[in-house]
Amino acid sequence: MSTEGPLWPEGFDRIVLDEIDSTNAEAARLAPGLVRPTWILAKRQTNGRGRRGRIWHNPEGNFAATLLMRPGGAAQEAALRSFLAANALFETLAMLTERTRLATKWPNDVLLDGGKVAGILLESTGRSGEVDWLSIGIGVNLKTSPMPDPEAAFLPVALAEQGIEAPSPEQFLEVLAGHYATEEAIFGRLGFLPIREAWLRHAAKLGEVITARTAREEMTGTFETVDEVGNLVLKTAKGRSVIAAADVYF
Repeated sequence: MSTEGPLWPEGFDRIVLDEIDSTNAEAARLAPGLVRPTWILAKRQTNGRGRRGRIWHNPEGNFAATLLMRPGGAAQEAALRSFLAANALFETLAMLTERTRLATKWPNDVLLDGGKVAGILLESTGRSGEVDWLSIGIGVNLKTSPMPDPEAAFLPVALAEQGIEAPSPEQFLEVLAGHYATEEAIFGRLGFLPIREAWLRHAAKLGEVITARTAREEMTGTFETVDEVGNLVLKTAKGRSVIAAADVYF
């Protein structure tokens, strides 16, 4: 992955740390003084976390970063940025390997050869339905993958372990930040529709049978689409189900 030329997008700051507990935790600490959207990259995380309180292991050489921003607007709109991040991740990884080896997985993962290579975690604060600040945490297994989590839906994989030359975290951030800035510009001008269409073009198991497990129930059906607010839509034996949050298995 080449980093020649002025790749860093205008309007974004960055902080690079040797070690931190969690880039999302650091984002929460920095949020009160935020001036511009800021990428926080850690060469090593000691207490990284994923969705539903799961641990995200981040040994040195892997990628752990958070984009901290003040997007304004409603919380539901801010949450759509997980799709912007997934598209940006897909395009960044596609510069390292064949696009056919990659897929986006609802709600916020990227797969490589059917295994989880990257995950996204959104956190925010706000009041009265309005977002004060948003952090988009991103982890990518560049060099090594962690031990499998028995509760996780997919086995972890790493670029290097799949025969792909892995860039340094700093190189990966240079390219990812540019792709994300492009997604943000599209979102600002044209809304969620083109973001959604791009995400669906690379969606794993679209049109096939999958299982969605929520905190209350498990549903199996045909993955029909993702709707205009980012919900998973399944066609089940009982009819059409619209799911806002779940773990997906297939």
